[in-house]
Amino acid sequence: MKRYLLLPFLTLTAFVGGCVRDLPPADTLIVGGVVIDGTPDGGAANRVVEIVGDKIAYVGPGRERDARNVIDATGMIVSPGFIDPHTHAESILFNPDSAANEAYLRQGVTTVFIGNDGGNGRTVVQMQEGLSRHDIGTNVGLWSGHGTVRRIAMGPQARAPSQDELEEMKQLVAADMEAGALGLSSGLFYAPGSFAKTQELIELAHVAASYDGVYESHIRDESDYSVGLLGAIREAIDIGTAAQLPVHIAHIKALGPAVHGMSDAVIDMVERTRLQGLTVTADQYPWLASGTRLSNALLPRRLMSEGREAMHKSLADASLVESIRDEMVNNLERRGGASALLITGESEYQGQTLADVARAAGKDPLLMAVAIVRSGDPAVASFMMADEDVRAFMRQPWVVTSSDGSEGHPRKFASFPEKYARYVEDARILNRVEFVHRSSGLTAEIFSLCDRGRLEPGFRADVIVWDPRSYRPAATYEEPEELALGVEYLWVNGQAVIAEGKLNSSDGGRILARGECVPSD
Repeated sequence: MKRYLLLPFLTLTAFVGGCVRDLPPADTLIVGGVVIDGTPDGGAANRVVEIVGDKIAYVGPGRERDARNVIDATGMIVSPGFIDPHTHAESILFNPDSAANEAYLRQGVTTVFIGNDGGNGRTVVQMQEGLSRHDIGTNVGLWSGHGTVRRIAMGPQARAPSQDELEEMKQLVAADMEAGALGLSSGLFYAPGSFAKTQELIELAHVAASYDGVYESHIRDESDYSVGLLGAIREAIDIGTAAQLPVHIAHIKALGPAVHGMSDAVIDMVERTRLQGLTVTADQYPWLASGTRLSNALLPRRLMSEGREAMHKSLADASLVESIRDEMVNNLERRGGASALLITGESEYQGQTLADVARAAGKDPLLMAVAIVRSGDPAVASFMMADEDVRAFMRQPWVVTSSDGSEGHPRKFASFPEKYARYVEDARILNRVEFVHRSSGLTAEIFSLCDRGRLEPGFRADVIVWDPRSYRPAATYEEPEELALGVEYLWVNGQAVIAEGKLNSSDGGRILARGECVPSD
């Protein structure tokens, strides 16, 4: 690809229409690429993109205007920066030594959301304070976490809140929303969210609704652990209906052999609800393996009601372990068996399946799992999704791209290029315009990021230039932290963060607030 840096000015003389008089020079002019603008049907060659300051100034046919920097994007795609609505990027974002958030930038992601799955233990103000201390690379949107406010108000207890505790939780959600949270996020599969009844969620969702927020949920069951997949989808819809706010299903999936093929029933339920007037959307990562901690995969939630330290202590009791054996057997079967459970987090067993480790140690897989939990409880990947379900969800016009990026799983470093390479270029489930729209413009629309997600004058200049021939994942389950390939240029709020395929800056990102926009000029 040809690249030019021309100073002090360059005048582009090939233009359509009349002359543009008295315009100040653009900071950046992108020419020669195929522009896919983030709208449902927006893609065209022979258009240029002008960036002035932190905003897009013009998108259209070439015109006569000076520019400080000209990028020749011939053979490339020019699109809005991608938006990832479900990440666990806190380990990067709150670490000054990893502030660039390069794992996401290299995928073309310019905005990430954190505080998903019920939160990360921090209030929104605490997250804002932590993020403001150093450069963060990407933009960051924040969720009010149900699990976070529940722990603050009542600890990890497996019971309903008192009225005073519920009122404190409401006040905490309101404070988060006042500070700019996107809405309320729940993680009902995990403790302490799993201890909450539906009415508790409705009460808190009412608070988020009063601020025009969204209810986002890792639903209570993606398999057949408790209420079942369809029951969990129904619960999320019931919460949104009762509290009168949009519902967003996190990383939608049919998890495990017991629910393979249920995607059609889930889609039908969502479609019928949408026809009745409630906004229901979802995000999805393009992998056949999920990711969580080993304890979350196999142990009953009641063991976590006093916190992780108490859980680890209780697992030293052989009689207690024997009393939960049947539940662990069922949970392991839901996960596809010991050979389908890959240890991915930091551990002496990293890169091995539970079956491999148990065989080498001459131990029963379940007893081996308990020993591994007690020694550190690493992350695991469970190979338990059917590609037919993944494709069925991906085809839906209300499903957007996400990573659910977590340690030890390639989805953190490669979800967007994996989706493009596997399901756009190879399987043709989506075309390029659909891929871009569901990775940018549609996501911005769902979460009211009203000046991001599209290449449109007046919108923030979150822009990527990427090569469709080389845009692909490098991370694998064996090597999960390899940076993605194919992003040549990336701007965050007009700041050139990647230039000529190299990380150039880490100071473009901003902390976003719900509904915050600057009017177009």
